[in-house]
Amino acid sequence: MEIVHVYTKLRGEFGRQSLFSDRPAELLVDLHPDPSLGLHLIQKSPRDQAVQASRDKSEHQVNTERFESDSCGINHEEGGWPKDVNPQEMEQTIRFRKKVEKDESYLNSIPQLGSVMEHCIRENRAVDIYQDHFEAEEEAAQTPEPPSAKTINVFRDPNEVKRTISGLSWHPDGGRKLAAAYSCLEFQRTSRDMSLDSYIWDVENPNRPEMALKPVSALICLDYNPKDPHTLVGGSYNGQIVYWDTRRGSRPVEFSSVEQSHRDPVYKIIWLQSKTGTDVFSASTDGQVLWWDVRKLSEPTDCLVLDPGKEGNLDRALGAVSLEFEPTMPTKFLVGTEQGVVVSCNRKAKTAAEKMVCTYDGHHGPVYALQRNPFFPKNFLTVGDWTARIWSEDVKESSIMWTRYQMSYLMDACWSPTRPSVFFTVKMDGVLDVWDILFKQNDPTLSLKVCNEALYSLRLQDNGRLVACGSQQGGATLLEICPGLWTQQKNEKSLLAAMLERETKREKILETRQREERLRERSRSEQSREGEGGKDEGEDSPHQLLLSAQTHFYSTVDSQQGVCLSGCPRMKRDLGLGPGPTGVFGFYR
Repeated sequence: MEIVHVYTKLRGEFGRQSLFSDRPAELLVDLHPDPSLGLHLIQKSPRDQAVQASRDKSEHQVNTERFESDSCGINHEEGGWPKDVNPQEMEQTIRFRKKVEKDESYLNSIPQLGSVMEHCIRENRAVDIYQDHFEAEEEAAQTPEPPSAKTINVFRDPNEVKRTISGLSWHPDGGRKLAAAYSCLEFQRTSRDMSLDSYIWDVENPNRPEMALKPVSALICLDYNPKDPHTLVGGSYNGQIVYWDTRRGSRPVEFSSVEQSHRDPVYKIIWLQSKTGTDVFSASTDGQVLWWDVRKLSEPTDCLVLDPGKEGNLDRALGAVSLEFEPTMPTKFLVGTEQGVVVSCNRKAKTAAEKMVCTYDGHHGPVYALQRNPFFPKNFLTVGDWTARIWSEDVKESSIMWTRYQMSYLMDACWSPTRPSVFFTVKMDGVLDVWDILFKQNDPTLSLKVCNEALYSLRLQDNGRLVACGSQQGGATLLEICPGLWTQQKNEKSLLAAMLERETKREKILETRQREERLRERSRSEQSREGEGGKDEGEDSPHQLLLSAQTHFYSTVDSQQGVCLSGCPRMKRDLGLGPGPTGVFGFYR
């Protein structure tokens, strides 16, 4: 667009016309200096004064329109047949082909056209202009760069009263937008001045949000529809499910009624894979998992109560704080609870007892994050208390791998979508940890101090290059990680598969050994009761109980270590065994 400004003025407003001519200089006035005026001269320090004759202008941002691509399909219909031949009839087409193949003109033209086509194909393949002749040498010359990450943008809560970013979701079409759910999880700190809005940010413009989402209650979580990038669904603090279509504005298109919704805040909501693309399911700390159709949110389509007794009792249900669904496993889903238990469920089961398949218990606190490995769906990652754990569906007793206990509480975690061995965690001290379990298992590959606030949420872009972290004071930090952390390494997938299989086998062996120990101890206790002639176990003296515990401890150590420690005090001391306060030997520091 060309900007044109036209300025008009009358000739009479310019004053008298100036006339210039070439002539020699002439002296008009000659003023001599007056010495008396020099007495009044005052010496001043030099001073610069800037004079600007134009108006003051304010700074504005101007962005060009983003290029929008559209995929169009072409329907090809078979044609060129004579009128008397029906292309739908196979017999007629075969008969016509045989007739044409016997024609002399056809037999003469095909070899000529074939030679021309072959010449063009060979000419096109004669020189490969895109061939890289020094690719091998460049790879050999490259040295692996140290892992790093840099901050791209920081999106801050535009309101005066800052709130926590409790949920993040990337736009499915290229990840050029980021939706953030803002809420205050400490209900004692809420006030009337606190805003309920959540925002959608453009990753290239951190100054102001692109769009505000105005729910009835503050959003705890939200998720973009992977099939329709204009729609997204969120879970509210009051338990309602809210549905938006960004083409219709900031107000929600549909929301569930309070009577049919959750009784507690909705901590996780996920889109399901369906033909209509309108099915979601949500989890809340009220102990329910509800299924919804966003076209009709008046009531849920299905319900599951997370009762450990499998009786559907809502008073004894486990509160859900995380949820996981893998599209390649449409009937299975995982639920992380407040009690540190992960529940594996089957949606297609007929009864409530059959829907809860098994449980995985390994955390001391709520399971805040739960995600399957995108390359190995049988293995999933959990975060609770001060550690992150990797589980296998084949091992129920314990996790197959875990990190050491951290000094700060872990709040969220997720796998890398491009590298099967890399996962990310965020902590309450504002640190982002990047773990590469093929490189090392004891410590993170990269630890980055993102901010001085607690980090509550984490989400990776689909290409694995950008990481978004949400903080307690409403700041969403966008980081770009180095190529070494999102580019898949050579043989990485096969090496990780071998490692996970090896750790799974190891845990299975340990499970079997513990089961045998429990059976052996049970049979031993039954034999001791029979030998005592029915004597009550509670009548044993404390000294006898200590001796039996000591004997059992040494027998366990002998069976597992292969050395006899019962008669070697020096070996006990070297291994860290010493007399405790009650006289029983045990490990101590």
